[in-house]
Amino acid sequence: MDTSDPDIRFDVSGVCHHCHEYDRLVRERLLTGSARDAALKRIVAQIKADGASKPYDCVIGVSGGVDSSYVAYLVKQLGLRPLAVHLDNGWNSELAVSNISSLLKILNIDLQTFVIDWEEFKDIQLALLRASTPDCEIPSDHAINAVMRQTACRLGLRHIITGCNVRTETHLPPAWSRGHGDWEYIRSIHRRFGTRPIRTFPHLTYLQNRNLMRKQVMTDLLDYVDYVKKDAKSLLIRELGWRDYGGKHFESIYTRFYQGYILPKKFGFDKRRSHLSSLICSGETSRGDALEDLKQEPYPIEQQQEDRAYAAKKFNLTDAEFEVILRVPTKTFWDYPSYTRRLRHPMVVLVRQFIRRLRVSGNAPN
Repeated sequence: MDTSDPDIRFDVSGVCHHCHEYDRLVRERLLTGSARDAALKRIVAQIKADGASKPYDCVIGVSGGVDSSYVAYLVKQLGLRPLAVHLDNGWNSELAVSNISSLLKILNIDLQTFVIDWEEFKDIQLALLRASTPDCEIPSDHAINAVMRQTACRLGLRHIITGCNVRTETHLPPAWSRGHGDWEYIRSIHRRFGTRPIRTFPHLTYLQNRNLMRKQVMTDLLDYVDYVKKDAKSLLIRELGWRDYGGKHFESIYTRFYQGYILPKKFGFDKRRSHLSSLICSGETSRGDALEDLKQEPYPIEQQQEDRAYAAKKFNLTDAEFEVILRVPTKTFWDYPSYTRRLRHPMVVLVRQFIRRLRVSGNAPN
């Protein structure tokens, strides 16, 4: 990590706050040995009990990437009965589609695919690009969370299992991407830069999300096993016909282009720093090897140019029009309305503090 994260802090030894946060999360969230095995056993037993009378006992998300694919493998090994949910936002690579199909067929897992209305989604993505913040990927993340929670709610399921994990996903600067769960942020940008109404895009308001969070349990399963990404890849390739796609989240063409081209060229953010730093802390690579990796392009320049031409065509833009969007001066999350900004308003902060004090005293309303 370096000062391309504007909020980074280093201690006197040159260790950044992200690494200290990694150490804290490992201490607080990752169990080992028999304690971890017992915790996993309890979780699995609870999921089975809660879903005993239903056709499925949990929902998992699948993207074709290594983390979600390994989760699908694990839940079957644990004897669970998952429903796999996939969000098709129009940017799937052929490799991602192939991985999902092969994986779920071998594991005998049912799949429900939610296909986003492309014209709506295109308008939302273009609005985020025109807003010129580094958050242009968050509509997909927001929709994935909404679809998984809404599917679980519709089927009466309490448990959602994710591929999020401490070992490989801790060095995440908010300045590089934030607002994933903030529908007001996405909606406010679309109101300003969009050209058509949003009617079908899956989303959750602040209150809807809070309500579902109270009813549902989201488990980061990979935190309850000895998860080593390279070993997981080897297993998936060997047993499930899975194929590697060359970068974290590169199963999506747009993600590959956005993380490997737009973010570094326009904003100076190279997400490989984040991903590699997490792998250094987890012992899966060395700092020297990671620095050598960073000397290379995020992915081949020829493919970057192909992806740029493909994205412009898919957005119905000429290359010149796309270049104008890419050259707009950069903005940040804080330049647009959001739930987060509302919650940080001084009056709102005072009200929330007052309610917390009432709860402590036992006099607060539910």
